[in-house]
Amino acid sequence: MKNEQVAELLYQALETEKGGIQIYETALKCAVNDELKEEWQEYLEQTRTHEQIMLEVMEQMGLDPETETPGREVVRHIGESLVEAMEMALEAGKPEAAQLVACECVVLAETKDHLNWELIHEVADKSKGEQKQALTAAYERVEEEEDKHLYHTTGWGRELWIETLGMPAVLPPPEEEQDVKTAIGAARAKKSRKRSK
Repeated sequence: MKNEQVAELLYQALETEKGGIQIYETALKCAVNDELKEEWQEYLEQTRTHEQIMLEVMEQMGLDPETETPGREVVRHIGESLVEAMEMALEAGKPEAAQLVACECVVLAETKDHLNWELIHEVADKSKGEQKQALTAAYERVEEEEDKHLYHTTGWGRELWIETLGMPAVLPPPEEEQDVKTAIGAARAKKSRKRSK
């Protein structure tokens, strides 16, 4: 493995978690649906924990969490852009529209976050010794939560869009009701919504 690129992945993962905190804080300002607010509040707290887990991993691996890389700067810029997009939507004064924008922004952020953790898992599988232990332990602590963040918010975004289009929506979404934690589960939940109407 390329150690420099492993470090880059971890720097980007840390930055994704840092940005995720700001994204959830802003998304909560946009949320209109009480159940969605409750879910995002939980995800915000989990993301704060994930940031701490990444800081622990970096310490265990001897990496300086303040190190800047071009990739990390890009991740930060994307996160800040997502926050700015939600703020623009809030300023427009249409709460339901801002909530939709927030869902989309969370899905975009969680897609990167989910990829980071999948890659950390791949690195852990190919590592040895302390690096393997540190990465495996971190992955096992966050993996299920990261799955839920992505798949459940994707379901919320789809159903809230369907509702704004004037069609019958399933709220909370099937992903939430079925406690989806896998891509296969998400596909099944999405398919089940058609049978439930």
